[in-house]
Amino acid sequence: MPQTPRSFPRLPRRLQLPATVLLCAVLQAPATLAEPFDTATQAMLVNAVEAAFELDLFNNRCRSDVSGRRSENLNKELVSRYRITVLDVQDDYFPEGYYRDAQSRMEADFLDQLRNIGGCEGAKQAKLRDTLRARYETAMEAVARQH
Repeated sequence: MPQTPRSFPRLPRRLQLPATVLLCAVLQAPATLAEPFDTATQAMLVNAVEAAFELDLFNNRCRSDVSGRRSENLNKELVSRYRITVLDVQDDYFPEGYYRDAQSRMEADFLDQLRNIGGCEGAKQAKLRDTLRARYETAMEAVARQH
């Protein structure tokens, strides 16, 4: 016996117009919230995502800190200021066009850099963490000041 589709309860007549207006506003909201970024802003966003990713990856590989705190902090900042996420930046502004491909490339690049510097021990001697932290902090300041 085929099932008939369930129908939604009918709204009282006095609520139909406000509900329709609200539905139209919600459906149009993403289009009105999205704003195209100029190339300088795009570059700043890409730099910030790369800086956070590299610092988190260093902390994960060389300090056993798997929190991803820098990327999370950047994500909060991007959502509050630009209404986009780190994954949106990776999907829309990275050359790979897909966040997983972008993350794989960034990880491979960083691991090459780490290998060339002598692994975690060489990175600690070269104070790579300080360099990565300075880049991250500069990028976060740029994100906060830009918009």
